[in-house]
Amino acid sequence: MQILERGAAALSAGEQDMQPTTRSGPAGPRRRQGGLEVERMTQVTQRPPFVEGSSTGTSHAADRVRHRTVKAGRLEVPILEAGSGPLVLCLHGFPDHAASWAGLLDRLAQEGYWAVAPAQRGYWPGGAAPDGSYRASATGQDVLTLIEALGREQADLIGHDLGARAAYAAAGLDATRVRKLVGMSVPYGPQLRTAWVTDGDQQRRSWYMFFFQTAMAEAAVEFDDFAFIDRLWREWSPGYELPDAERVALKETLRAPGVLTETLGYYRQLFTPPADARTQAAEARASGAITVPSLYLHGADDNCMSVELSDGMEAVFTSGFERIVVPGAGHFLHLEQPKTVAEHILGFLNS
Repeated sequence: MQILERGAAALSAGEQDMQPTTRSGPAGPRRRQGGLEVERMTQVTQRPPFVEGSSTGTSHAADRVRHRTVKAGRLEVPILEAGSGPLVLCLHGFPDHAASWAGLLDRLAQEGYWAVAPAQRGYWPGGAAPDGSYRASATGQDVLTLIEALGREQADLIGHDLGARAAYAAAGLDATRVRKLVGMSVPYGPQLRTAWVTDGDQQRRSWYMFFFQTAMAEAAVEFDDFAFIDRLWREWSPGYELPDAERVALKETLRAPGVLTETLGYYRQLFTPPADARTQAAEARASGAITVPSLYLHGADDNCMSVELSDGMEAVFTSGFERIVVPGAGHFLHLEQPKTVAEHILGFLNS
């Protein structure tokens, strides 16, 4: 929890004092089922004006971003949240953490949403997968469990990178719990696995996934103050530089006891099918057609996932699909072009 607090606080470094707007707690239809256990709730940041090119920008009418811990299934999940209204979950990927959503959380809050960014399983001490699984079906179920734990029947999902994978899986497992879905930077469908076998360019871009299968991966990633992570950000989002305070906060997340090995688990289970029939069936459900209205955003300059991999995605989306390629953005497009990405997302959610 302290790491999540520092991550969000890093996003407010250098901000001027502002008078926050006053809002009540999350409102709307609630369910007591699933329970909601709060460890603590503290103001951690007040957002600056929303400026294109700033990973932390929001409007002058900024909400406060709060943090707390929520009991969701077998996990005590750290979350960041802002606003009140219909629930929107923002799901981070790798190498990233929930704090990178702070700017979008506040923008969503200003538009009348209850915006929540949870840490993904494995991304905090004590947050290792209870069942040992980092497969899509497990992370998708985490999303559904969190929706229930927050007292809601349904949510909009926004996922980036592996967070997009979790969002797709949640919609596949139970589409009734998902109103609308936004995926970013990792496409959905069979084309990605095909590219890993047949496309030399994508094999080059995905080299880190293959490297993470080795026993030397942890030592290599940690070496020289996580220079490996700096390299990935530089390569994946050319021309974008993560601010120093945010880089430090991200590395604190990955440096926490046990976290790095758990986060690599997502990739170490990626290429090996599950052995048991129950997990095989769950994975099949989590990878079927998407039956909720969906938006997909991809940075034109993404050097992690080729934008061409999203060609033809509409074939597996049966209830409306739009793809938007964002110019001047790489893999971390919600930080590189925050205003543009927020406007696309809000236009979709509000339509």
